[in-house]
Amino acid sequence: MPKAAQQAVDFAYLERFAAGDLGLVGEVLDIFAEQAAIWRPHLDPQDPGWRDVTHTVKGSARGIGAHALGEACAQAEAEGPGGLAEVVRALDAALAEIAAYPRA
Repeated sequence: MPKAAQQAVDFAYLERFAAGDLGLVGEVLDIFAEQAAIWRPHLDPQDPGWRDVTHTVKGSARGIGAHALGEACAQAEAEGPGGLAEVVRALDAALAEIAAYPRA
């Protein structure tokens, strides 16, 4: 399996999107991580807004190159709250990689 397929976040995608401005990439990743702290408690089947939050996470994840997270969100939207455990797992994986990303 290629290394990129194992990554939770495709940083090269985000770096290209930011035209190589690594300071901007760091800011975007920091904002994503801050927002994730707000989103995470709502990724619960008992939360009536879980679907809206999942949709928001999907768009944000795809915007930073967290493709597996975006796909997990799309699956949960389609299949229902049973998919939220995978969303949380993928979010945690993305956040771990984001925390390790070198800041300029």
